[in-house]
Amino acid sequence: MRHQRIDRISEEVKKEVSRIIREEVKDPRIGQLASILRADVSGDLRLAKIYVSVLGDDNERASTMAGLTRAAGFIRKELGRALKIRYVPELSFILDTSIEYSVDISKKIREVTSQQEKANEDD
Repeated sequence: MRHQRIDRISEEVKKEVSRIIREEVKDPRIGQLASILRADVSGDLRLAKIYVSVLGDDNERASTMAGLTRAAGFIRKELGRALKIRYVPELSFILDTSIEYSVDISKKIREVTSQQEKANEDD
């Protein structure tokens, strides 16, 4: 029962943090291609790890993460207004590069299959 509640709260935190970043945070360092992939809220609702994916180069990733870290207090305050829970968790933003990794692996697989098809055509 308790685990289901934490999962629901994590999902709501994810939705609200995404909305707050998109609509209310005015920091120019935060890129338009930043998206919230997952939110993990601790069992006591004191901490939340927010996993962020940023499409772009390393400079865009670094500036977006710096902007999010700087705006964490504002985001937490707005999250407290949006959610009616006793404790609003401390937010820590973590860069998630799994999407870029998946795209890179897909490109490599396509390259290998196209090379194999060319080799089969030559035979």
